[in-house]
Amino acid sequence: MEWDKITDIILIASFGVLAVLGILGLYQWVTRKSIKKVDRALLAMFVPLALMAAVYLFFDKVWIVNTRPNGSGEASFPSTHTMVVATIFLCTVFLLPKYIKQKALYIALDILMFGLITLTALGRVFSNMHWPTDVAAGLIFAAVFAVIYFVIAKERKKNE
Repeated sequence: MEWDKITDIILIASFGVLAVLGILGLYQWVTRKSIKKVDRALLAMFVPLALMAAVYLFFDKVWIVNTRPNGSGEASFPSTHTMVVATIFLCTVFLLPKYIKQKALYIALDILMFGLITLTALGRVFSNMHWPTDVAAGLIFAAVFAVIYFVIAKERKKNE
């Protein structure tokens, strides 16, 4: 299988994870009868998603830094596959201990997600779809979005 197909599958899987989190949030909203009662960490996922969309539109429509090394002429900075996969999986790593009580299971899932992030980053370069700088920028954006998410999603202590 070609590297670009593998990275496409990983991207789709990350959207699947996002869909599960969205369904969980919707379920909480319906059963708790208020959006204010939905877990803060689930609602906070909208922030990195909006930031990713803004970065994608900016670098795809406003400021094209460079084009793909395969000669297609498409904008390639930053690697959207890498940015999306890393952002979704990094944010999910924060959520897992809240919903999965078996430590060994959520650690195994963490390792799997970090492996998929790595595979995506390397695969985008190996498939000649991105320059290493595109992938590095995607990882940096994802890290920034994840930090913003962690700050927003963090539960406040009751006595603050």
